[in-house]
Amino acid sequence: MSKQSHTTPTPAEHSVPLGGSERPAAARIQATLGPVDPSRRIEVTVILRRQAPLPETIAEPMSRAELADRHGASADDLRLATDTFTRLGTEILDADPASRRIRLAGTVETLSRIFGTSLEDVTSSGPHGHDVTHRHRTGGLQIPAELDGIVTAVLGLDDRPQARAQFHAIPLTAGVTSYSPPELAKIYNFPAGGDGSGQTVAIIELGGGFGQGDLDAYFSGLGINGPQVTAVGVDGAANQPGQDPTGADGEVLLDVEVVGALVPKADIAVYFAPNTDAGFLDAIINASHADPTPTSISISWGQNEDAWTAQARNAFDQALADASALGVTVTAAAGDNGSADGTSDGKDHADFPASSPYALACGGTRLDADPSTGKIRSETVWNDGTHSATGGGYSDTFAGPSWQSGLPAHARHHGPAQKPTPGAHGRGVPDVSGVADPRTGYRVRVDGKDMVIGGTSAVAPLWAALIAIFVQSSNRRFGQIQPLLYSRKTGFRDITSGNNGTYQAAAGWDPCTGLGSPDGTALLAAIASGH
Repeated sequence: MSKQSHTTPTPAEHSVPLGGSERPAAARIQATLGPVDPSRRIEVTVILRRQAPLPETIAEPMSRAELADRHGASADDLRLATDTFTRLGTEILDADPASRRIRLAGTVETLSRIFGTSLEDVTSSGPHGHDVTHRHRTGGLQIPAELDGIVTAVLGLDDRPQARAQFHAIPLTAGVTSYSPPELAKIYNFPAGGDGSGQTVAIIELGGGFGQGDLDAYFSGLGINGPQVTAVGVDGAANQPGQDPTGADGEVLLDVEVVGALVPKADIAVYFAPNTDAGFLDAIINASHADPTPTSISISWGQNEDAWTAQARNAFDQALADASALGVTVTAAAGDNGSADGTSDGKDHADFPASSPYALACGGTRLDADPSTGKIRSETVWNDGTHSATGGGYSDTFAGPSWQSGLPAHARHHGPAQKPTPGAHGRGVPDVSGVADPRTGYRVRVDGKDMVIGGTSAVAPLWAALIAIFVQSSNRRFGQIQPLLYSRKTGFRDITSGNNGTYQAAAGWDPCTGLGSPDGTALLAAIASGH
């Protein structure tokens, strides 16, 4: 492959480096196909700085207008950025002060010159092991000097696949223990009468699709009048069912069917975006800033922290903080590849975006329960092997939040030497858990076939639905709910048996299953009681 330094165009006059934009080569490049056609038109997402930081705690959810006025991009920054990019030859597709986001379009030649990079077409083996041809860059980016400190991220020039779906599917066989979502609602003691009325749950998807026929057949089989499900396209992506029954379709149908069966009176909005850092971010932003504001957002896609650029992690973390400020609780799968999170470097890794303190990170258990009575016989850490085990551990990027202070340390942290706080653990993952082992998984219907699916990707929609019931029952939005959950003494089934590789379950919070699996009714009572 040719070296970037030989082909990188001279950046626009008076440019400066964009911190955190450095990008290594994609893993497992199969073929290098040469420079991208310089006349090809592409789109990128640019993120600007806040005019004022968000407060650490937000007592009441903000309106979108309040967020824009206080913590969005300032009018001066937005004007300078749009004027600068227009003068340099790009088209401004959208400029939104609330999300601090500008969508730019231009030719590869123009955008490469402005941002001081070169783009090649390569084929690489993506996060799911499938070969994908995409634009590719290495090294850092440049930005116009007048925007130094104003522009904080430029995403989408390189459109390599960013995330993997955290799910495992197996055929429906007699040898598998499986549960329907309503059975899990009984097992986990979801509050009676909670059906999601008046709530909207958003789901983020980076591929695949759902067919209404599958949903109708599934909900009918459960004796449920299904919810209103709407597909929303982001950055040119769309609902495309039937393309990959054992892949992305399985993720989409799992998410929609779990949420829909647990809160059938809720509205469900499914955001389909390209599997790129820009597409993923734009989906989160579009979902959290939608009208009506969703109660919760379920994210079942992620990747280990080191597989992201620093600018992308920061932009996602801030987008999740904005969602929390708007009163949205974001649930995110903690990963399906144990404490190493699927890496081969001998170190432990947390999965992102679950490791953001603004995501409710959802870990996985193995569940043996009687669905007829709801009685749990045993619940342990999900671990069927290195690549079929709950994620969990400590972030190397985000410091431990105040609501995790005083938690016991677990095992030895094997991550890189650079730690958020010297001598201390970073943010611990997960926060909560639920059944994820595919051998004790969720019965779902995908592309006309009945299947059992597990993975922490099933736990994120489970908790997103439970949050919707909490909001419906209490008439109160929660946003970042973790401080509340960590301050309560009841409402969780503590998981004390099993490990996810490095980390061992123990009494209280642990980096395998967090605080534990829910006793929904007890947890709602604890939240309502204020102690």
